[in-house]
Amino acid sequence: MKTRELTFIVVALLLGAILGGFVGELIGSFLPPGAAKMLFTKSVNIGFETARVQLYSLSFTIGLMFKINFVSVLGVLLVIIYFRWWYI
Repeated sequence: MKTRELTFIVVALLLGAILGGFVGELIGSFLPPGAAKMLFTKSVNIGFETARVQLYSLSFTIGLMFKINFVSVLGVLLVIIYFRWWYI
């Protein structure tokens, strides 16, 4: 697999997760309170909070947080199925 293809797949997976998360929040906002709304809107945060490092002449902030919900997982799975179908 070429580097360009790998980059494309990683970007597609990230876009699938982002768009899936957005669609899940959007669908959940229109649903009445209940189990279905909780399924679409409940998310899990994975990662670490921002940390600021200050050195004498250099300071930077690092942090990475993934917010994963049900539809974002579906988005990632759809991207995986699509690429599996495409490359085999």
